[in-house]
Amino acid sequence: MPSPHPSSPPAPGGAARDPAALPPGITGGPDGRAGRVRPPRHLADLGLPERRAAVAELGQQPFRADQLSRQYFARLADDPAEMTDLPRSSRQELADALLPRLLTAERELACDGGTTRKTLWRTVDRAYVESVLMRYPGRVTMCVSSQAGCGMACPFCATGQAGLTRSLSTAEIVEQVVAGARALARGQVPGGPGRVSNVVFMGMGEPLANYRSVIQAVRRITEPAPAGLGISARGVTVSTVGLVPAIGRLAAEGLPVTLAVSLHAPDDAARDELVPVNRRWKVAEVLDAAWRYAGVTGRRVSIEYALIRDVNDQAWRADLLGRLLAGRLAHVNLIPLNPTPGSRWTASRPAAQEEFAARLEAHGVPVTVRDTRGREIDGACGQLAVSSGGSIVRGATPLDPANNPIAVLAETPATRRARGPDSLGR
Repeated sequence: MPSPHPSSPPAPGGAARDPAALPPGITGGPDGRAGRVRPPRHLADLGLPERRAAVAELGQQPFRADQLSRQYFARLADDPAEMTDLPRSSRQELADALLPRLLTAERELACDGGTTRKTLWRTVDRAYVESVLMRYPGRVTMCVSSQAGCGMACPFCATGQAGLTRSLSTAEIVEQVVAGARALARGQVPGGPGRVSNVVFMGMGEPLANYRSVIQAVRRITEPAPAGLGISARGVTVSTVGLVPAIGRLAAEGLPVTLAVSLHAPDDAARDELVPVNRRWKVAEVLDAAWRYAGVTGRRVSIEYALIRDVNDQAWRADLLGRLLAGRLAHVNLIPLNPTPGSRWTASRPAAQEEFAARLEAHGVPVTVRDTRGREIDGACGQLAVSSGGSIVRGATPLDPANNPIAVLAETPATRRARGPDSLGR
């Protein structure tokens, strides 16, 4: 096994909120960052009672908070002049106080006839994140970022190597989904007006390292209007590299979301290198936490596995993974890696990929193999990154190649029984 790349520097902002839950260098929320402007308070950061209190502080009737919430979450309005159920004299004041601009679109790219759209967002403090909208027949998936950068230091992931800038606020996460929903509702995506049906936390960052903001964002995404967007919790996927205590906390939240575990190796020797947090929580601990999650929620766990040539794609590793997952409430998504220029990591050979899938199926493990979508816009994983100055750098991506959200299914003889959407509804 080759030696790992150097790890990225420790995440800025000091210690995490819950040292028992997170390894050193991982921030637990946006207010731990150093030298950064805190995002302004936004309606989506607040629950309904807090919104009503905020409106009352402005001298308005508390029910105006419900009206403003419906404008944002249900009507997807972004112009106070359109909010005609609010008094004309109050619209701008309420919008200024509770609907500040959090994200500015710096660049948008599209492919697949415009049905795959990637947006590069700039935050108020000039951090950069991406979201991706993917429209398929019968569903629309939004892939969102939970952090600017990532502190997990996975050596095959450009984002992990770049390090963590900061965690996003709840509203900064929600606004990515609202922006996609707004574009769909206004007919700006080919296929006519539509709605977001799936949200996957598979953009930049480790979602469970920004636990509080991510959980609040899930609630805003899933609660019905006026509290939130009203997207089914069963259409939401939260991914993790395996922060075991946080998986336990997620299981206790009462949210029937899908858990996706970025495993990438069935043995500690390989996973210690590919996913450095494995040095803290080993494969057995991560899978035990996943099975507890499945037991509590009744939701099938998605096992994400990026196939890397001669690193984790050997037949014996497929058999080992099959034995670990056999009989469990799990589904494997095999992901051919998109290497970055100059990287020693590259995708598995087609024959190795097919054999890996076949061996998993021989153990009775459901499996799909996905092929990248969006290469035309440098949208495939491993093809786009943002420098600290905001310029676009070809050859890297803030979309985690471990999770590869820009993807469609590719059928092989070993996966014909897995036709249809993958385990995450993408």
